[in-house]
Amino acid sequence: MRFSWIVLLLLSFPVLEAIGIFWVASAIGGWVLLWLLLAAVIGVTLVRVERVAWSARMLFSVQSGAHPLASLFYSSRILLAGGLLVFPGFISDILALVLLLVPGTWAKRVPDPLRPANDDSPFSQPPPPHRESTDTPPKTIEGEFKREPDDQNR
Repeated sequence: MRFSWIVLLLLSFPVLEAIGIFWVASAIGGWVLLWLLLAAVIGVTLVRVERVAWSARMLFSVQSGAHPLASLFYSSRILLAGGLLVFPGFISDILALVLLLVPGTWAKRVPDPLRPANDDSPFSQPPPPHRESTDTPPKTIEGEFKREPDDQNR
């Protein structure tokens, strides 16, 4: 019983989109064709760009210590929004815009004080105030280092 409603909703979605296209076309005329064409071009562009940016986003999330599912969720939202924009209709375009306007996962990132990768976080600590007096030298850490040959680092 529960699945029959889902199937009915999925089958009625293209019919509702067609009714919406005819209703909007009767209200504003031929501009509907331009709207649908622009939405399809934007949707294809979103899918193409996200296909390339997905791997970099996943790599960055793993390197910064964030959970990779958050990046995967963000990428899947953009891919789904691109697919909805390609699908002709105004209901799918509104759903795609809602998916694109929902706040992303970057605002919820918690800074980790032990990892320098989070220095660019908007939640990071403010820089220390500038010292006015020049009579005390800045604190430096002195030490020795030894450079290893490149073949031993691999």
